[in-house]
Amino acid sequence: MQSITSFKLALVSTAVFGALAASPAFAADKVIKLGFSAPLTGPQAHYGEDMRNGLVLALEEANAQKIEIDGATARFELVAKDDQADPRTAVQVAQQIVDDGVDGVLGHFNSGTTIPASRVYNDAGIPQIAMATSPEYTQQGYDNTFRMMTSDTQQGAAVGQFIVKDLAAKKVALIDDRTAYGQGLTDQVARAVEKAGGQIVAREYTTDKANDFTSILTNIKSKAPDAIFFGGLDAQSGPMKRQMQTLDIKAPLVSGEMTRSDTFLRLAGAAADGTYASLAGVPLSTMAAGEKFAKDYQARFKAEPGVYAPYAYDGAWNMITAMKEAGSSKAEDYLPKLAALKRNGATSSNIAYDQNGDLKEIAVTIYEVKDGKWTMVKTMVSQAN
Repeated sequence: MQSITSFKLALVSTAVFGALAASPAFAADKVIKLGFSAPLTGPQAHYGEDMRNGLVLALEEANAQKIEIDGATARFELVAKDDQADPRTAVQVAQQIVDDGVDGVLGHFNSGTTIPASRVYNDAGIPQIAMATSPEYTQQGYDNTFRMMTSDTQQGAAVGQFIVKDLAAKKVALIDDRTAYGQGLTDQVARAVEKAGGQIVAREYTTDKANDFTSILTNIKSKAPDAIFFGGLDAQSGPMKRQMQTLDIKAPLVSGEMTRSDTFLRLAGAAADGTYASLAGVPLSTMAAGEKFAKDYQARFKAEPGVYAPYAYDGAWNMITAMKEAGSSKAEDYLPKLAALKRNGATSSNIAYDQNGDLKEIAVTIYEVKDGKWTMVKTMVSQAN
């Protein structure tokens, strides 16, 4: 009799536990996977790590808020892959990310990897918010592509005008690294220089693996330019600036946001002073919630945030907010919310997308190296037409 009673009690206990487990208080979290890919090894790894940190901070904050999506508490997970800044590798890892069953993609970093990878995500119907700044990314006719930063079309226009108007440079030489980013930005700068009344006196080409620019700089020196623009990475612009000093080239070096880094300062050394670099966006100190972001980032990672972390952070929150508003992690449900998004973020109080997925707010800041440190020169903020 005792054994029968014990058996009945066990059945009752099992039934009660099962009912509790099925109740809302014991419901399992809804795991929402967000794909991420960027260079996490090699000379561009510091860019990818900075971007990933911004995403991690956003996802951890979202998880702490216990957001309800798809009728359960959402738990966001980052599915990270290293694309090595290589287009072919990017396509391979993009397919791996899709096969992992992600609900959205936050990446890639480089334009040259983002554009081919975006075709994989478009075919799979997965929304993508990338750091890539090349205009081609959002001009492919896809409805699932969005940006974290101002595009090169917008940035190049501002830089070209700065070179001619602010630096009074009438003769401008160009160098690009033949990547989608470097070539795209340089093309836009060239158009803006000529539109502002300047003249392109030389255009030279290199690669994102080169470190000796003596030959092309010697050729440029013979053209006597008033300024030299380089579209490429800090791993190249640092040595390039040192070699310009060795060749006694007085014209200032102007570059894009990938040069505006501590890595450039370290590689260029004493030759860094007098270099200009543009950055899509505004300085962290003047961002809508830049001070709070910097404080939270430092507390989490015990380091200063880099250029890309706050934009990655906002990119993640843009996607999370769209899912929250839709109450769903399904692309067909939250994609319209993402396209129509209006939110107050860390980088801007007016985050919104145009019909192509480009940010409506155009913000570009010019920096100059003075006494070995990046110093803000001017900021230009406007709204896209």
